[in-house]
Amino acid sequence: MDSVKVGPAAFRRIVIAIDGPAGSGKSTLASLLARKYNYTNIETGAMYRALALKAMQNGVSLDDAAALGALAGESGIELLPKPEGNRVLLDGADVTERIRQQDVTEVASRVSVHPAVREWMVDRQREIGAGGGIVMEGRDIGTKVFPDAEVKIFLDAAPEIRGTRRFLQSPAATAPEAAVLAELHQRDQRDRTRATSPLVPAPDAILIDSTNLSLDQVVARATEIIDERLKTSS
Repeated sequence: MDSVKVGPAAFRRIVIAIDGPAGSGKSTLASLLARKYNYTNIETGAMYRALALKAMQNGVSLDDAAALGALAGESGIELLPKPEGNRVLLDGADVTERIRQQDVTEVASRVSVHPAVREWMVDRQREIGAGGGIVMEGRDIGTKVFPDAEVKIFLDAAPEIRGTRRFLQSPAATAPEAAVLAELHQRDQRDRTRATSPLVPAPDAILIDSTNLSLDQVVARATEIIDERLKTSS
């Protein structure tokens, strides 16, 4: 079994790719833009976290690339768009809340470095977005998954700002802020130096630095970019 499914979208048009490091606000921006344009929001990070959870449940070594690739090939990951956000099913079980927890997030970053895992994920993500009308966020959407996406945004922020955001997002702030920031730095290092699809802006991506911007300002800037592209593609 090697399937990833997504519920029906009301209307399909262009592909909006949002890339950036951990804590930059990609998921929040993607969710808001999907609602605005009535598009489907595809959280690629949720897909990696779901596979990471399955690896944890099955005792698969995070360093065993072959075993992780095989595990991916027999996994069913389903994204169900809901008004409150995507629900994530792993082999039919709702794991939406579980995959947001810190232990799964940390494991996901280690699972995602393996080429076999990333290739499987890229194939599934392309299947989902083939019809357009999606907002897809991740770390290699504009460079690897959809290099021809009509809109490419690279969302970034200073590491300290991203670390604080991630700390505030942590359930009940279970880890000290310094520990969260240290883990984020490690995640950045893994994402930017991995052999397959490292985290880099696509050459034609538009950078939005949210360090000194409010969420409303980030959304407004992204909307300007998308609306301009829709005008030229109509």
